[in-house]
Amino acid sequence: MKRTLLPLVFLGVFISLSFIFYPIDGYETTGIKRLYQIQKFKEDSIPYKRIPPGAYKNLADIKLNLTNIKEDSVDLILVENKDFESRVNKLFPSGKYSAAVLDMSDPENLKYAAYKENVGYQPGSVGKIAVLNAVFYQLGKLCPDSWEDRVRYLKNRNVSSRYWGTGDHHTIPVYDIEKDKLVKRKVQASDVFSLYEWLDHMVSVSNNGAASVMYREAMLMAAFEEYYFTLTEEEAENYFKETPRDSLTNLANMVVNEPLRELGISEDEWRLGGMFTRAAEKYVGRKGGSIGTPQGLMKYLVKLEQGKVVDAQSSLEIKRLLYLTDRRIRYARSPKLDSAAVYFKSGSFYKCDREKDPNCKQYAGNVYNYMNSVIIVEHDDGTKYIVCLMTNVLNKNSAGAHMYLAGKIDDLITKDHLDSMPSELDVEYRDDEDQGDG
Repeated sequence: MKRTLLPLVFLGVFISLSFIFYPIDGYETTGIKRLYQIQKFKEDSIPYKRIPPGAYKNLADIKLNLTNIKEDSVDLILVENKDFESRVNKLFPSGKYSAAVLDMSDPENLKYAAYKENVGYQPGSVGKIAVLNAVFYQLGKLCPDSWEDRVRYLKNRNVSSRYWGTGDHHTIPVYDIEKDKLVKRKVQASDVFSLYEWLDHMVSVSNNGAASVMYREAMLMAAFEEYYFTLTEEEAENYFKETPRDSLTNLANMVVNEPLRELGISEDEWRLGGMFTRAAEKYVGRKGGSIGTPQGLMKYLVKLEQGKVVDAQSSLEIKRLLYLTDRRIRYARSPKLDSAAVYFKSGSFYKCDREKDPNCKQYAGNVYNYMNSVIIVEHDDGTKYIVCLMTNVLNKNSAGAHMYLAGKIDDLITKDHLDSMPSELDVEYRDDEDQGDG
């Protein structure tokens, strides 16, 4: 199938300017300051070579794909298509690979394939989607009759990092509109951002501190309900100091996991066990451990595309926040996806035994080495699909394998089997430590 490409100026060498997920024209809606810079580049016809053609969708271009499917039980949607599954499964090598793939190009004729889809993995930063979901779930309870109020609070309620946001090596981009200056640095205890900006830091650069801050805010929404919107920093901190640790731990566990259960995702399919930074564990402990399966993550994305995550407006807004308008990595880096819009979250979690191998490298753990990619791909030719890929391949960075499989799965679904991808999975790949994915 032939794809329409934008001018080659957008296909140049990627250079580091900022990290942005939300659609470029979304500054007025969200107040996310970093969007303003890219919007100005576009308005002033200044070439911006960091992102490929598929990253230039506007707010109005992003839509949900399965809203006409009213089936409540996602299990009745995710029924394996034997022929499709047979062809998909042939793409995976032996070893610890698990995946779920849904071709939704024709919503009236969905095709689903699963490969060891119920095997559990440590989800890493993919788990931050559960925090994103929790925030919108709580906002839906606090403002059930007004989407406009929810957006207003996301844009205008500013909260500080305090100790919750510290301790992560991932930097965040901080843009000063008046000085037209962008800096990349770690989160500081004194940082103050809007809820929208914290969510963007959590998703776009996968900042662990931002994830703990927004986890904290979801807990406070649940605990204080409508009083949350006037809650002071001092009152919030007193709540954590004065509430028993086990009560806080139970609340934290409930806030992120109960909304997933309401979507029909079981505890063994996807759960989040605790905060993302050690400093946050000062008052909130861990419970139950974190686990993710391709099946559980696929269920969530199907519900999202149906508009059933909280409601249709929340589902669309979560999808917008997952829209990748930054340098693409791992699975999303496949050249086959350059012209496609992708909604993406990646995560890794690894451990090295230095006694066994003193040269054990980052993202190539020899004890465990989880790498996970969840993605919605939308081509202009109407090809649309979801992939949830989870791996635990020891002693190698699996980013190249994810990228390779991305091309092969895209070939299969589009019926456009090109020969330009590598013929084996051992693709040399270097993950940038500061690229923004945990």
